[in-house]
Amino acid sequence: MNPATPAFEGPVCPRPLDHQDQIVMGHGSGGRMSHDLIQRVFSAAFSNPALNQANDSARLTLPSGRIAVSTDCHIVAPLFFPGGDIGRLAVCGTVNDVAMSGAVPLYLTAGFILEEGLPIAVLERVVASMQAAAQEAGIQIVAGDTKVVEKGKADGLFITTAGVGWLPEGRQIGGELAAAGDQVLLSGPVGQHGMAVLAARGELGFQAEITSDVAPLNGLIQELLAAAPHTHVLRDPTRGGLATTLNEIAVQSQVSIRIDETAVPILPTVRTVCEMLGFDPLYVANEGKLIAIVPPEELPAALSALRAHPYGAQAAHIGTVQSQDPGRVLLRTQIGGTRLLDKLAGEMLPRIC
Repeated sequence: MNPATPAFEGPVCPRPLDHQDQIVMGHGSGGRMSHDLIQRVFSAAFSNPALNQANDSARLTLPSGRIAVSTDCHIVAPLFFPGGDIGRLAVCGTVNDVAMSGAVPLYLTAGFILEEGLPIAVLERVVASMQAAAQEAGIQIVAGDTKVVEKGKADGLFITTAGVGWLPEGRQIGGELAAAGDQVLLSGPVGQHGMAVLAARGELGFQAEITSDVAPLNGLIQELLAAAPHTHVLRDPTRGGLATTLNEIAVQSQVSIRIDETAVPILPTVRTVCEMLGFDPLYVANEGKLIAIVPPEELPAALSALRAHPYGAQAAHIGTVQSQDPGRVLLRTQIGGTRLLDKLAGEMLPRIC
């Protein structure tokens, strides 16, 4: 054998490229690259006893009684915007959905669809934001999954979350429980999230200093329920905004809801941008606000409890529940007239949550 010719040692599989800076298809293979990505990005950030079991499912300890479960998908563009990002949004959105039933959120799972070419530094930043939001909310991210799709098929990053919470015995809160005479509270100004995301896209043609309100509201809700234990309805006015969410409640409970336009808090910047673009802020999405419908005798305590919390400092009493005209939401305008607030007919601002 020619000594210059290396000996044949049989077929050899090519060694995967060790990509450290961006997502490649190999990160979704289930092999070494997948393992390394999980350890480097997800396990390092979300470490907790349930997740560290490293099994196909997490074994969790739950208080006795009922549980509340919710799931949500997040496809916001851009991934980062003033006041938040897709990671904080994913955690807060699901925490809030669980908490609106009166439950105490405990655990989240998270699924990630990663686009080939996504910088790993971006993923690490999103994951760090998720963990910070989870710590603020007092919950743990206990299970997850990742998949990688070809470039151009995921717009960078999609996240799906599911949440589990404990529902205390005897607590009954739901959109079907509003009753005539109940009072409607709003925890703060509306329209910030939708306008902040729109501004971050650079599509306004002018600059606007608007920050998203994305926040976990479970702490605020627990303070509210301690002060107003007979709260009937809790709901976060996300897509479709305040007007659409009130319509959903009115239909569920077969009541009418009458709102005073002058009582609804709206930041001047949000109001100005909406007027310039032809948007109604009552239909713009929020990610850190809640509607609470309480019996009249608990109104003062409920309003005080909301205003005592940082996420409810600008809470307002905005309307009442009535038996006439069931299924409708009516707005008393600034000039003293009345107009019907219907559900949002279509998608006013796509890809905002």
